[in-house]
Amino acid sequence: MNQEILIEIKQQNYASITNQIEKFLLEQIEKNKSVGLILGLSGGIDSAVLAYLCKRNLKEKTMVIIMPDAEITPENETDDALKIVELIGLQYKLIDIKPIVDEYLKYLEPSDRAKGNLRARIRTNILYYYANTKNLLVLGSSDKSEYLLGYFTKYGDGASDLTPIISLYKLQVREFAKFLGVPKNVIEKKSSPHLWKGHEAEKELGSTYEVIDSILYCFFEKKLTISETSSILNIEKSTVEHIHQLYLNSEHKRSSQQKPFDD
Repeated sequence: MNQEILIEIKQQNYASITNQIEKFLLEQIEKNKSVGLILGLSGGIDSAVLAYLCKRNLKEKTMVIIMPDAEITPENETDDALKIVELIGLQYKLIDIKPIVDEYLKYLEPSDRAKGNLRARIRTNILYYYANTKNLLVLGSSDKSEYLLGYFTKYGDGASDLTPIISLYKLQVREFAKFLGVPKNVIEKKSSPHLWKGHEAEKELGSTYEVIDSILYCFFEKKLTISETSSILNIEKSTVEHIHQLYLNSEHKRSSQQKPFDD
């Protein structure tokens, strides 16, 4: 592992980043003639960063929805989300989506993976329901690592009006969280979309975020080839190829709807 690359990734001007994002959010509220913002808070680091960003200058314009599924969401995850909103004083609603999921499954054939993605899409439906009723803009919590790997549910957590941290790699989000004052236990917990029991991002992706972000950084910021990336990072070429393949295979998630004819 190349420690110099890791330091290069992490060392950013987080005060400037904060100001840029806050300015962007205020401009978008005004531009869209919106009342404010709404976000889903899971208790994980990405959504926690959004909540802490919003509490600075947009507290009165922000609504939070906490949407566990009692069947699979760890209790401590929901507890962390509740502690965050109580700590920073954002208005919120707590909605257990298990009854909604169960209602869907009365009519659908069984599939564990599809059920997991259904949970993500139900949460997005709820966010947009309240966005519609209250004239709010939906914030997406995808970071750059997740976006480039397609590690999100299409039309689920990948659907939003604004994506404030999509230019930050996961390692940068962790550093940003420290700057914003996010609780240490939230920063240090293992990332998970919690779409099924025992779901962990790094296990599913096959590498730690230190490895993933270093590879992506070499690809997209340093414009290195697979071989060059493997060499500079001292990482097996097969691992670098795997991350590259995840990027290629998820291109459809980053593209607009495909059509047979050009306009």
